[in-house]
Amino acid sequence: MDEELRRKIAEHPCYDKKAQHKYGRIHLAVAPKCNIQCNFCVREFDCVNESRPGVTSKVLSPEEALEKTKLVLKEYPFIKVVAVAGPGDPLANDETFEAFELIRKEFPDITLCMSTNGLMLPEKIPDMLRVGVSTLTVTVNAIDPEIQAQIVDHIVYHGKVYKGVEAAEIQIKNQLDGIKAAVEAGIVLKVNTVLVPGVNDKHVVEIAKKLNELGVYIMNIMPLICQGAFADKEPPTAEERKAAQASCEPYVMQMRHCRQCRADAYGLLAQDMSQMSEERREVIKIQTKEEMEKARETLAKNGKEEKD
Repeated sequence: MDEELRRKIAEHPCYDKKAQHKYGRIHLAVAPKCNIQCNFCVREFDCVNESRPGVTSKVLSPEEALEKTKLVLKEYPFIKVVAVAGPGDPLANDETFEAFELIRKEFPDITLCMSTNGLMLPEKIPDMLRVGVSTLTVTVNAIDPEIQAQIVDHIVYHGKVYKGVEAAEIQIKNQLDGIKAAVEAGIVLKVNTVLVPGVNDKHVVEIAKKLNELGVYIMNIMPLICQGAFADKEPPTAEERKAAQASCEPYVMQMRHCRQCRADAYGLLAQDMSQMSEERREVIKIQTKEEMEKARETLAKNGKEEKD
């Protein structure tokens, strides 16, 4: 791993737990279309009071995404990661790559990140590399097609609808092939796994073993949000999630500070400014500018002392 990639990991609040209190991210909701239907997924476009994946107050055009990025990075320079995480699947939307192209031209040093279900991953890696994506999250909920078939209702792959085990086999193969290719291309991989009691809770360790083989950097075991077709299920307890993380830790590093962010979140992980009043955002802006000035003064002073 080269020095530039190490810097990006150190400044990515999802990949480095120390970074979560210092650096932020912005999610750009430019990707409304999705090519799979998970049994726990409900995508909402105008939902300002919910904080969960798939929710956004507005879908942006690539041009609007660039303007929002300019504004946010100017006002909140602690944000180091620009990501597309929905509200659908980024790889199923050309707008994802259009937005990244615009942003990379304007901010060549920013970390570009993406979250995907992995169905289109093998064929989209060249586009990801072209626009400069360097960190990637793939949601892998099972590597056993029989288990995956219980989690996903159907997929749409190259214009055809697949269901059941057949759909699961296609998605799992593409996920694993895509992860392998992405790692080999130098992209840093995080895998999200939704913990569904009674379905994949005994299977997550097998996923972790496979991720170890593929060179995945970090794994995030997320608790099920009971909605959609899984509205009547019980979510895992905190103890069950901790047990799953402990069983997987010998094989791949575990992320324990996830906030299950909205598709339009920005700010620190624990401080989603998309959900704040303008007054509160102004306070954060002032604090940030004051902290930056203090940091500059300290650096200047230390530099002078070293020269002396």
